[in-house]
Amino acid sequence: MQPFPAGFRTQEIPTNGATLHVRVGGQGPAVILLHGYGETGDMWAALAAELAPDHTVIVPDLRGMGLSSRPEGGYDKKTQGRDIAGVLDALRIEQADLVTHDIGNMVGYAFAALYPARVIRFVIMDAPLPGVGPWEEIIRSRALWHFSFQGPDAERLVAGRERIYLDRFWNEFSADPRRFSEDSREHYARLYAQPGAMHAGFNQFAAFDQDARDNRAFVATGKLAMPVLAVGGEKSFGPTMAVVMRAAATDVEELVIPDAGHWLMEEQPAATIAAIRAFLDRPRRD
Repeated sequence: MQPFPAGFRTQEIPTNGATLHVRVGGQGPAVILLHGYGETGDMWAALAAELAPDHTVIVPDLRGMGLSSRPEGGYDKKTQGRDIAGVLDALRIEQADLVTHDIGNMVGYAFAALYPARVIRFVIMDAPLPGVGPWEEIIRSRALWHFSFQGPDAERLVAGRERIYLDRFWNEFSADPRRFSEDSREHYARLYAQPGAMHAGFNQFAAFDQDARDNRAFVATGKLAMPVLAVGGEKSFGPTMAVVMRAAATDVEELVIPDAGHWLMEEQPAATIAAIRAFLDRPRRD
């Protein structure tokens, strides 16, 4: 696993009924990076190294995941959007660019919808938003059976077999599974094998029905106005990411990363980092 750059610190930040494990480093305008399922904030180390010379980079583990606390509730993404606001408040940061992947997309969208004035630009990568755009069509895919896989018996099936369960994601959602390294697999499998971690992870999916209701309400009140870069892997969501986001935002740019599946930072890190960097480097619109 690539470490975060020297000078990054970790903080345990109480927010909204949870305590989030947060990495902070760099200097300059703020950017917050939100990870998804099967990973933690550790996935962003290479991007953090690129951005830290001229950005203050904030990388939390979402509630219930990684080294953050695992409260019994609050896994709907609207609640977790408030978690992120609390992190920024604790760091005395009013506005930030937002870069998200997978479940992080859903938390990031809720944060942006709740606090649109706090998000300058939004990069959203390779996962849909519950209730938004072609959601009902997307969830009919047999590949997404894990959206409905939760509960006590699912937890019993996976207990002690966390690596096997997670390998299914890393293998089936990659263009080439060899690009998701063995070191990364071992690292994340250890974190997801912690007591209560799989229970909390399954709760992220169990909240999707509530997330869909919340997101429909967000869209009904108005689309996001900040610039959005919708990024999909060629072998995964591809241009569908832009279709999703055009249902929720008015200023959407489409980008497809060639020869990549879902795990963009593992499969095509150079191309993904270059795309994010170019988008964030554009002059701010006031």
